[in-house]
Amino acid sequence: MNYTFASATILLILITDRSAIYRFANALRHVAPERRPVILREVLIAFVLLLTFMFVGEGFLRMMNLSELSLQIGGGVILFLIALRMIFPPPSADAPEAAGEPLIVPLAIPAIAGPSALATVLLLVSQAPDRRTEWIGALSITMAVSAIILVLAERIQRIAGDRFVVALERLMGLVLVAMSIEMMLRGIKTFVMQLTHP
Repeated sequence: MNYTFASATILLILITDRSAIYRFANALRHVAPERRPVILREVLIAFVLLLTFMFVGEGFLRMMNLSELSLQIGGGVILFLIALRMIFPPPSADAPEAAGEPLIVPLAIPAIAGPSALATVLLLVSQAPDRRTEWIGALSITMAVSAIILVLAERIQRIAGDRFVVALERLMGLVLVAMSIEMMLRGIKTFVMQLTHP
């Protein structure tokens, strides 16, 4: 699946912001207001992790002897499962409340830089390594959007209400379902073509 700069940015935003408002609102409930800039720290940690994975991911694939095709199909399956959880969240989907100031877990990882985000940046680079600068730009925009949304998380939740946030999350889940199925279908099509035309 050939991603453009815009489609890659949208995909990353959809993945990294899933359920993040609830996670951040719960995790920061016991943090003093003057310490709320920790959100920017957590976003920066997630950005560094994803950026690092974008550069070392190809070597990891080669070391594990994994092909781009397996990553594409596997990434589609992961996205599909995540999308289903967005549309049909389990009863215990909310993150546990933190007693103090959170560090890295659960905000930077896995709320922002979760397995799906790591797999996505790896897929982007493996499919088009010569466009790495574009993917870095897409990731930078994603992190900027995430920072804005998460800084305003409590206000969004208070003004929009739980129903609006849930409806928005399920809408994003529907989009991810379509994108994940497209990824899997293209991967399967490529696999079948390789079998019939070795």
